[in-house]
Amino acid sequence: MTRVLVVDDEPQIVRALVINLKARQYEVDAAPDGATALQLAAARHPDVVLLDLGLPDMDGVEVIRGLRGWTRVPILVLSARQTSDEKVEALDAGADDYVTKPFGMDELLARLRASVRRAEPVGQEAGAEGIAVVETAGFTVDLAAKKVHRAGRDVRLTPTEWHLLEVLVRNSGRLVSQKQLLQEVWGPSYGTETNYLRVYMAQLRRKLEADPSHPRHFVTEPGMGYRFERD
Repeated sequence: MTRVLVVDDEPQIVRALVINLKARQYEVDAAPDGATALQLAAARHPDVVLLDLGLPDMDGVEVIRGLRGWTRVPILVLSARQTSDEKVEALDAGADDYVTKPFGMDELLARLRASVRRAEPVGQEAGAEGIAVVETAGFTVDLAAKKVHRAGRDVRLTPTEWHLLEVLVRNSGRLVSQKQLLQEVWGPSYGTETNYLRVYMAQLRRKLEADPSHPRHFVTEPGMGYRFERD
C-alpha cells in the first residue's frame, strides 16, 4: 500500500484528506507541524508527502529543504499562497507539484497518483536508441537504475527532476516541446505552466552542467521547448 504523510494544521482539511485517502486504500500518517512531519517522515518513510506551507512552527519550504537533505520522496504542496514567486520558491526548494487551496479532491488525488507514478522505478527498457546508459563528457545517466553519476558520485535528483531528465534523454537530439514536457512530467491537465519548466531546467543545469549559464547538454529552443544533446 502507498503511504501518505499529510502535513497540515487545519483539522478539517486533515480529516477530509485522511477519509478520502483511506477510502482509496492509502495508508495515512498526519502531522500538525513541521517538526512532527520531519520526525514522522524519518520514522515511517512515506511514499508521498502532502504539505501545507503555512505551518505553526516553521515555513513549509523549510520542511521541503529538510526532507530533500536525505530523501527523494515526492512532495505535493497544498497552500493558500497563490503568487507565482511563492510557488516557484516551493518548487525550487524541491517540491514536485503545487495545489492551491481551496482544491477539488479529485484533482488533488489525480496529482498525487501522478507524483507516485513519477517516483516509481523505471523498468529495464532501454532508451530511444536501445541504450540504457547514456554518457556525456561530464555525467552518466543510467535509465535502468534510475541514477545519475557525476565526478564519480551519485547526483541526487527529486522524482520530478529525474522524470524531466528521463524524457529529454530518451528523446536525445530531438526538440521536446514545452507542452509535451509539461504533460508527460506533470500530467495531461498541464500545458501552460512554463514557469515549472524554467525552475526545473535551471535545477538540472546547476546539478549537471559544467557551466549552467552556458548549457551544453540541456539546450533551450526559445518559445518552443528543450533538447538534450549528448555531445
